[in-house]
Amino acid sequence: MNSVLLNMATVRNLKIKTSTCKRIIKELHSYEKEVERESAKTADMKEKGADPYDLKQQENVLAESRMMIPDCRKRLESALADLKGTLGEMDASNEKDHPEIEDARATITQVENLLQTQLA
Repeated sequence: MNSVLLNMATVRNLKIKTSTCKRIIKELHSYEKEVERESAKTADMKEKGADPYDLKQQENVLAESRMMIPDCRKRLESALADLKGTLGEMDASNEKDHPEIEDARATITQVENLLQTQLA
């Protein structure tokens, strides 16, 4: 009975950590799109000879958006390590028949591929 409760808690933990990774991936993509948008807006303002104060404010917005990407990447790496740890616990307890495990493995692959392509 105790082992069933422990496994249920671990499965729940695995679902939470998998969802965390997925959420941070979405967040990272959102920041990347924001940087693209803000870069285009900044370039457009420079091209049109916008007011220097407005241009400076826009450059600050762009800089803030750029700063969020490395932070997001660090949080994703941390969440990935947590997810791998929890998956390791499930593997050690011979729990292999949960759909959450396949979802977690797919998420790990997705995160690792994303991190590799961003480092390249």
